[in-house]
Amino acid sequence: MSYPNYGPSYYGPPPQSHPNGTTILVLGILSLVVCSILGPFAWVMGNRALREIDESGYLYENRGSVQAGRICGIISTVLLILTLVLVVLVLVAALLTSTTR
Repeated sequence: MSYPNYGPSYYGPPPQSHPNGTTILVLGILSLVVCSILGPFAWVMGNRALREIDESGYLYENRGSVQAGRICGIISTVLLILTLVLVVLVLVAALLTSTTR
């Protein structure tokens, strides 16, 4: 038995996944857990993907994943910058204390 063809749905096309959504989420999580240098990449890719999602007019089902990866990238980037500033301050303090003796 075959079902009749009722034509296209009134609700529009089914939602799709953004092609880089999973990649951005994985990069964001890895930047927090393993390697902070991945944070800026997740942040930039997340901004680009969100811009593409907003401009496309399509309903993407993984917008939340893209946002989560972007936010993880932002947090990781801020922590990376704070760590680098702290390392520079410690090195400067070590140089100043070693030259005063």
